[in-house]
Amino acid sequence: MSGGVDSSVAALLLHQEGYEVIGVTMKLYDIDVEDARAVCRILGVPHYVLNVQREFRTFVIDYFQSEYESGRTPHPCIACNDKIKFSFLAQRAQLMNATHVATGHYARIVAGGSGAWELLRGVDAGKDQSYVLFGMRQDQLASTLMPIGHYPKDDIRRLASDANFPNADKPDSQDICFIPTGDYREFLRQRTDEHPGDIVDPAGNVLGQHEGIQYFTVGQRRGLGLSGGPPRFVIRLEPDTRQVVVGSEEQLYGDSFYADPVSWVSGVPPTGELSVTVKIRYKFAEAPATVTPVGSGAVVRFHNPQRAITPGQAAVFYQGDSVLGGGVIAGGIPPESPEPAVGRTAPAHA
Repeated sequence: MSGGVDSSVAALLLHQEGYEVIGVTMKLYDIDVEDARAVCRILGVPHYVLNVQREFRTFVIDYFQSEYESGRTPHPCIACNDKIKFSFLAQRAQLMNATHVATGHYARIVAGGSGAWELLRGVDAGKDQSYVLFGMRQDQLASTLMPIGHYPKDDIRRLASDANFPNADKPDSQDICFIPTGDYREFLRQRTDEHPGDIVDPAGNVLGQHEGIQYFTVGQRRGLGLSGGPPRFVIRLEPDTRQVVVGSEEQLYGDSFYADPVSWVSGVPPTGELSVTVKIRYKFAEAPATVTPVGSGAVVRFHNPQRAITPGQAAVFYQGDSVLGGGVIAGGIPPESPEPAVGRTAPAHA
Protein backbone atom coordinates (compact mmCIF):
# COMPACT_ATOMS: atom_id res chain seq x y z
CA MET A 1 0.00 0.00 0.00
CA SER A 2 1.73 3.10 -1.27
CA GLY A 3 -0.71 5.47 0.40
CA GLY A 4 -2.44 6.17 -2.90
CA VAL A 5 -6.11 5.63 -3.60
CA ASP A 6 -5.67 2.60 -5.88
CA SER A 7 -3.95 0.25 -3.43
CA SER A 8 -6.24 1.52 -0.66
CA VAL A 9 -9.37 0.55 -2.59
CA ALA A 10 -7.77 -2.78 -3.51
CA ALA A 11 -7.55 -3.47 0.23
CA LEU A 12 -11.14 -2.28 0.72
CA LEU A 13 -12.54 -4.55 -2.00
CA LEU A 14 -10.73 -7.62 -0.70
CA HIS A 15 -11.79 -6.83 2.86
CA GLN A 16 -15.41 -6.63 1.69
CA GLU A 17 -15.05 -9.98 -0.07
CA GLY A 18 -14.01 -11.63 3.18
CA TYR A 19 -10.26 -11.88 2.70
CA GLU A 20 -8.00 -11.50 5.72
CA VAL A 21 -6.14 -8.39 4.63
CA ILE A 22 -2.69 -7.33 5.84
CA GLY A 23 -1.61 -3.86 4.76
CA VAL A 24 2.05 -3.60 3.77
CA THR A 25 3.85 -0.43 2.72
CA MET A 26 7.24 -0.83 1.13
CA LYS A 27 9.53 2.02 2.09
CA LEU A 28 11.34 2.47 -1.20
CA TYR A 29 12.63 6.00 -0.67
CA ASP A 30 11.63 8.95 1.51
CA ILE A 31 7.83 8.59 1.49
CA ASP A 32 5.08 9.27 4.00
CA VAL A 33 3.31 6.10 5.19
CA GLU A 34 0.56 7.85 7.17
CA ASP A 35 -2.16 7.65 4.49
CA ALA A 36 -1.73 3.88 4.16
CA ARG A 37 -1.71 3.52 7.93
CA ALA A 38 -4.91 5.59 8.24
CA VAL A 39 -6.70 3.46 5.62
CA CYS A 40 -5.75 0.27 7.45
CA ARG A 41 -7.01 1.80 10.69
CA ILE A 42 -10.39 2.53 9.04
CA LEU A 43 -10.58 -1.04 7.70
CA GLY A 44 -9.49 -2.50 11.03
CA VAL A 45 -6.61 -4.46 9.50
CA PRO A 46 -2.94 -4.63 10.53
CA HIS A 47 -0.37 -2.47 8.78
CA TYR A 48 3.36 -3.07 8.43
CA VAL A 49 6.20 -1.10 6.87
CA LEU A 50 8.94 -3.01 5.05
CA ASN A 51 12.16 -1.10 4.52
CA VAL A 52 13.39 -2.12 1.07
CA GLN A 53 15.38 1.02 0.33
CA ARG A 54 18.61 -0.92 -0.20
CA GLU A 55 16.99 -3.35 -2.65
CA PHE A 56 15.17 -0.53 -4.43
CA ARG A 57 18.39 1.41 -4.82
CA THR A 58 20.22 -1.63 -6.22
CA PHE A 59 17.58 -3.07 -8.56
CA VAL A 60 15.77 0.09 -9.64
CA ILE A 61 17.72 3.32 -9.13
CA ASP A 62 21.18 1.94 -9.96
CA TYR A 63 19.69 0.06 -12.92
CA PHE A 64 17.98 3.26 -14.10
CA GLN A 65 21.28 5.14 -13.97
CA SER A 66 23.29 2.35 -15.62
CA GLU A 67 20.86 2.01 -18.53
CA TYR A 68 20.98 5.72 -19.34
CA GLU A 69 24.78 5.70 -19.14
CA SER A 70 24.73 2.80 -21.64
CA GLY A 71 22.64 4.74 -24.14
CA ARG A 72 19.36 3.01 -23.35
CA THR A 73 16.10 4.44 -22.00
CA PRO A 74 14.78 2.27 -19.15
CA HIS A 75 11.33 1.95 -17.62
CA PRO A 76 11.93 1.76 -13.85
CA CYS A 77 8.40 0.56 -12.99
CA ILE A 78 9.04 -2.67 -14.89
CA ALA A 79 12.23 -3.27 -12.93
CA CYS A 80 10.42 -2.52 -9.66
CA ASN A 81 7.61 -4.95 -10.43
CA ASP A 82 10.05 -7.68 -11.41
CA LYS A 83 12.66 -7.32 -8.67
CA ILE A 84 10.72 -5.80 -5.77
CA LYS A 85 6.93 -6.21 -5.82
CA PHE A 86 6.62 -9.69 -7.30
CA SER A 87 9.90 -11.03 -5.97
CA PHE A 88 11.03 -9.53 -2.68
CA LEU A 89 7.52 -8.66 -1.47
CA ALA A 90 6.19 -12.09 -2.45
CA GLN A 91 8.93 -13.73 -0.38
CA ARG A 92 7.97 -11.60 2.62
CA ALA A 93 4.31 -12.50 2.09
CA GLN A 94 5.17 -16.19 2.41
CA LEU A 95 6.94 -15.50 5.70
CA MET A 96 3.72 -13.85 6.91
CA ASN A 97 1.71 -16.95 5.85
CA ALA A 98 -0.16 -14.93 3.23
CA THR A 99 -1.54 -16.84 0.26
CA HIS A 100 -1.61 -13.90 -2.16
CA VAL A 101 -0.04 -10.54 -2.85
CA ALA A 102 -2.63 -7.93 -3.85
CA THR A 103 -1.76 -4.71 -5.67
CA GLY A 104 -3.50 -1.61 -6.96
CA HIS A 105 -2.63 -2.19 -10.60
CA TYR A 106 -5.14 -1.53 -13.37
CA ALA A 107 -4.92 -4.99 -14.94
CA ARG A 108 -6.77 -8.29 -14.65
CA ILE A 109 -5.65 -11.84 -13.93
CA VAL A 110 -7.96 -14.63 -15.06
CA ALA A 111 -7.79 -18.40 -15.37
CA GLY A 112 -7.50 -19.37 -19.02
CA GLY A 113 -9.29 -22.26 -20.69
CA SER A 114 -6.07 -24.26 -21.02
CA GLY A 115 -5.42 -24.08 -17.29
CA ALA A 116 -2.81 -21.34 -17.61
CA TRP A 117 -3.31 -17.93 -16.03
CA GLU A 118 -3.83 -14.97 -18.35
CA LEU A 119 -2.92 -11.33 -17.88
CA LEU A 120 -5.49 -8.92 -19.35
CA ARG A 121 -5.73 -5.19 -19.72
CA GLY A 122 -7.62 -3.23 -17.07
CA VAL A 123 -11.14 -2.24 -18.08
CA ASP A 124 -10.19 1.45 -17.83
CA ALA A 125 -8.21 1.87 -21.05
CA GLY A 126 -6.85 5.22 -19.93
CA LYS A 127 -5.36 3.72 -16.74
CA ASP A 128 -4.39 0.26 -18.01
CA GLN A 129 -1.05 -0.88 -16.54
CA SER A 130 -0.68 -4.28 -18.19
CA TYR A 131 2.30 -2.90 -20.14
CA VAL A 132 4.49 -2.81 -17.02
CA LEU A 133 3.40 -6.30 -15.91
CA PHE A 134 4.33 -8.33 -19.00
CA GLY A 135 7.16 -10.13 -17.18
CA MET A 136 4.95 -11.87 -14.62
CA ARG A 137 5.37 -15.65 -14.47
CA GLN A 138 2.61 -18.22 -14.09
CA ASP A 139 3.39 -18.82 -10.41
CA GLN A 140 3.27 -15.07 -9.76
CA LEU A 141 -0.05 -14.67 -11.57
CA ALA A 142 -1.49 -17.57 -9.56
CA SER A 143 -0.64 -15.88 -6.27
CA THR A 144 -1.49 -12.26 -7.16
CA LEU A 145 -4.78 -10.35 -6.92
CA MET A 146 -5.52 -7.13 -8.81
CA PRO A 147 -9.09 -6.26 -7.80
CA ILE A 148 -9.27 -2.70 -9.14
CA GLY A 149 -8.49 -3.81 -12.69
CA HIS A 150 -12.20 -4.54 -13.10
CA TYR A 151 -13.20 -0.91 -12.36
CA PRO A 152 -12.80 2.50 -14.01
CA LYS A 153 -10.80 5.08 -12.07
CA ASP A 154 -13.86 7.21 -11.30
CA ASP A 155 -15.44 4.27 -9.48
CA ILE A 156 -12.26 3.75 -7.47
CA ARG A 157 -12.32 7.34 -6.23
CA ARG A 158 -16.03 7.07 -5.43
CA LEU A 159 -15.46 3.89 -3.40
CA ALA A 160 -12.64 5.61 -1.51
CA SER A 161 -14.85 8.62 -0.79
CA ASP A 162 -17.73 6.43 0.38
CA ALA A 163 -15.32 4.69 2.77
CA ASN A 164 -14.12 8.08 4.11
CA PHE A 165 -10.54 7.37 3.10
CA PRO A 166 -8.32 10.43 3.64
CA ASN A 167 -6.65 9.90 0.26
CA ALA A 168 -9.83 9.71 -1.87
CA ASP A 169 -8.86 12.86 -3.78
CA LYS A 170 -5.10 12.36 -3.62
CA PRO A 171 -3.45 13.05 -7.01
CA ASP A 172 -2.09 10.10 -8.97
CA SER A 173 1.58 9.31 -8.45
CA GLN A 174 4.32 10.52 -10.77
CA ASP A 175 5.64 8.34 -13.59
CA ILE A 176 9.02 8.01 -11.81
CA CYS A 177 8.25 7.84 -8.11
CA PHE A 178 11.83 8.51 -6.95
CA ILE A 179 12.11 11.69 -9.06
CA PRO A 180 9.25 13.86 -7.75
CA THR A 181 10.17 16.79 -10.02
CA GLY A 182 10.04 14.59 -13.12
CA ASP A 183 13.41 15.99 -14.26
CA TYR A 184 15.39 12.79 -14.80
CA ARG A 185 18.28 14.67 -16.42
CA GLU A 186 18.89 16.72 -13.27
CA PHE A 187 18.63 13.51 -11.23
CA LEU A 188 21.32 11.93 -13.40
CA ARG A 189 23.52 15.03 -13.24
CA GLN A 190 23.70 14.62 -9.47
CA ARG A 191 24.64 10.92 -9.73
CA THR A 192 26.81 10.54 -12.84
CA ASP A 193 30.04 11.92 -14.24
CA GLU A 194 30.02 13.87 -17.45
CA HIS A 195 31.48 12.10 -20.49
CA PRO A 196 31.47 14.61 -23.35
CA GLY A 197 31.12 13.54 -26.95
CA ASP A 198 30.08 14.67 -30.39
CA ILE A 199 26.64 15.29 -31.83
CA VAL A 200 26.79 14.03 -35.41
CA ASP A 201 24.53 13.56 -38.41
CA PRO A 202 24.00 10.09 -39.95
CA ALA A 203 27.02 10.65 -42.23
CA GLY A 204 29.28 11.31 -39.23
CA ASN A 205 29.63 15.06 -39.69
CA VAL A 206 30.14 16.78 -36.33
CA LEU A 207 27.40 19.30 -35.57
CA GLY A 208 28.12 20.02 -31.92
CA GLN A 209 29.12 18.59 -28.55
CA HIS A 210 27.26 17.17 -25.56
CA GLU A 211 28.00 16.50 -21.89
CA GLY A 212 26.97 12.83 -21.82
CA ILE A 213 24.73 10.39 -23.70
CA GLN A 214 22.80 9.74 -20.47
CA TYR A 215 20.98 13.04 -21.02
CA PHE A 216 19.45 11.94 -24.34
CA THR A 217 16.80 9.56 -25.61
CA VAL A 218 15.65 8.51 -29.06
CA GLY A 219 13.09 10.96 -30.43
CA GLN A 220 14.37 13.91 -28.40
CA ARG A 221 14.35 17.30 -30.14
CA ARG A 222 14.78 19.86 -27.38
CA GLY A 223 18.00 20.42 -25.51
CA LEU A 224 20.34 19.45 -28.35
CA GLY A 225 22.12 22.81 -28.31
CA LEU A 226 22.14 23.02 -32.10
CA SER A 227 21.27 26.29 -33.81
CA GLY A 228 20.12 26.84 -37.36
CA GLY A 229 19.21 24.31 -39.99
CA PRO A 230 16.18 22.03 -40.20
CA PRO A 231 14.58 20.41 -37.12
CA ARG A 232 16.76 17.59 -35.80
CA PHE A 233 15.89 14.65 -33.58
CA VAL A 234 17.98 12.07 -31.75
CA ILE A 235 17.76 8.96 -33.95
CA ARG A 236 20.46 6.84 -32.30
CA LEU A 237 22.92 6.77 -29.40
CA GLU A 238 26.38 5.22 -29.79
CA PRO A 239 27.76 4.44 -26.31
CA ASP A 240 31.09 3.05 -27.59
CA THR A 241 32.00 6.33 -29.29
CA ARG A 242 29.82 8.55 -27.07
CA GLN A 243 28.13 9.94 -30.17
CA VAL A 244 24.60 11.31 -30.28
CA VAL A 245 23.32 10.80 -33.83
CA VAL A 246 20.67 13.26 -34.98
CA GLY A 247 18.58 13.36 -38.14
CA SER A 248 15.24 14.26 -39.61
CA GLU A 249 11.92 13.14 -38.18
CA GLU A 250 11.57 10.77 -41.13
CA GLN A 251 14.77 9.03 -40.01
CA LEU A 252 13.16 8.34 -36.61
CA TYR A 253 10.86 5.75 -38.15
CA GLY A 254 11.59 2.04 -38.33
CA ASP A 255 9.58 -1.08 -39.11
CA SER A 256 11.45 -3.78 -37.17
CA PHE A 257 13.63 -4.51 -34.15
CA TYR A 258 14.98 -7.27 -31.94
CA ALA A 259 13.84 -7.61 -28.31
CA ASP A 260 15.97 -9.52 -25.81
CA PRO A 261 15.35 -10.97 -23.30
CA VAL A 262 11.71 -11.85 -23.94
CA SER A 263 9.30 -13.50 -21.51
CA TRP A 264 6.01 -15.20 -22.33
CA VAL A 265 3.05 -15.04 -19.95
CA SER A 266 2.14 -18.67 -20.68
CA GLY A 267 5.68 -19.74 -19.81
CA VAL A 268 6.04 -21.36 -23.24
CA PRO A 269 7.30 -19.50 -26.34
CA PRO A 270 5.17 -19.87 -29.46
CA THR A 271 6.46 -22.26 -32.10
CA GLY A 272 6.43 -19.74 -34.93
CA GLU A 273 5.37 -16.33 -36.10
CA LEU A 274 2.48 -14.61 -34.28
CA SER A 275 0.14 -11.87 -35.43
CA VAL A 276 -0.10 -9.37 -32.58
CA THR A 277 -0.30 -5.72 -31.70
CA VAL A 278 2.81 -4.26 -30.08
CA LYS A 279 3.23 -1.33 -27.71
CA ILE A 280 6.77 0.11 -27.61
CA ARG A 281 6.24 2.75 -24.91
CA TYR A 282 3.84 3.03 -22.01
CA LYS A 283 1.81 5.91 -23.46
CA PHE A 284 2.15 4.90 -27.12
CA ALA A 285 -0.68 3.37 -29.10
CA GLU A 286 -0.23 -0.24 -30.16
CA ALA A 287 0.47 -1.15 -33.76
CA PRO A 288 -0.11 -4.37 -35.74
CA ALA A 289 2.98 -6.51 -36.14
CA THR A 290 4.35 -10.03 -36.31
CA VAL A 291 6.62 -11.43 -33.62
CA THR A 292 8.93 -14.41 -34.13
CA PRO A 293 10.90 -16.06 -31.28
CA VAL A 294 14.65 -16.12 -31.95
CA GLY A 295 16.93 -17.49 -29.25
CA SER A 296 16.20 -15.80 -25.93
CA GLY A 297 14.50 -12.92 -27.73
CA ALA A 298 12.12 -12.18 -30.57
CA VAL A 299 12.06 -10.34 -33.87
CA VAL A 300 9.24 -7.82 -34.27
CA ARG A 301 8.16 -6.58 -37.69
CA PHE A 302 5.52 -3.84 -37.89
CA HIS A 303 3.01 -3.60 -40.72
CA ASN A 304 3.76 0.14 -40.88
CA PRO A 305 6.85 2.09 -39.72
CA GLN A 306 6.76 3.31 -36.12
CA ARG A 307 8.27 6.44 -34.60
CA ALA A 308 11.17 6.33 -32.13
CA ILE A 309 11.78 2.62 -31.48
CA THR A 310 13.92 3.08 -28.38
CA PRO A 311 16.48 0.59 -26.99
CA GLY A 312 15.86 -0.07 -23.30
CA GLN A 313 12.11 0.40 -23.49
CA ALA A 314 9.74 -2.55 -23.29
CA ALA A 315 7.91 -3.98 -26.28
CA VAL A 316 4.73 -5.73 -25.13
CA PHE A 317 2.76 -8.14 -27.30
CA TYR A 318 -1.06 -8.25 -27.21
CA GLN A 319 -3.81 -10.27 -28.80
CA GLY A 320 -7.04 -8.46 -28.01
CA ASP A 321 -7.05 -7.76 -24.27
CA SER A 322 -4.56 -10.52 -23.51
CA VAL A 323 -0.87 -9.87 -22.84
CA LEU A 324 1.14 -12.62 -24.54
CA GLY A 325 4.53 -11.42 -23.36
CA GLY A 326 7.15 -8.83 -24.03
CA GLY A 327 10.80 -7.95 -23.88
CA VAL A 328 13.38 -5.19 -23.85
CA ILE A 329 14.10 -3.48 -27.15
CA ALA A 330 17.73 -4.33 -27.92
CA GLY A 331 18.22 -2.85 -31.38
CA GLY A 332 18.18 -3.98 -34.98
CA ILE A 333 17.32 -7.46 -36.23
CA PRO A 334 20.23 -9.94 -36.04
CA PRO A 335 21.42 -10.99 -39.52
CA GLU A 336 20.71 -14.69 -38.83
CA SER A 337 17.02 -14.05 -38.07
CA PRO A 338 14.46 -15.92 -40.17
CA GLU A 339 12.61 -14.13 -42.93
CA PRO A 340 8.96 -13.32 -42.18
CA ALA A 341 6.43 -15.98 -43.04
CA VAL A 342 3.80 -15.19 -45.65
CA GLY A 343 0.19 -16.02 -44.86
CA ARG A 344 1.08 -18.21 -41.86
CA THR A 345 0.92 -17.58 -38.12
CA ALA A 346 1.30 -19.81 -35.10
CA PRO A 347 -1.25 -20.19 -32.30
CA ALA A 348 -0.90 -17.87 -29.34
CA HIS A 349 0.08 -20.62 -26.91
CA ALA A 350 2.12 -23.69 -27.70
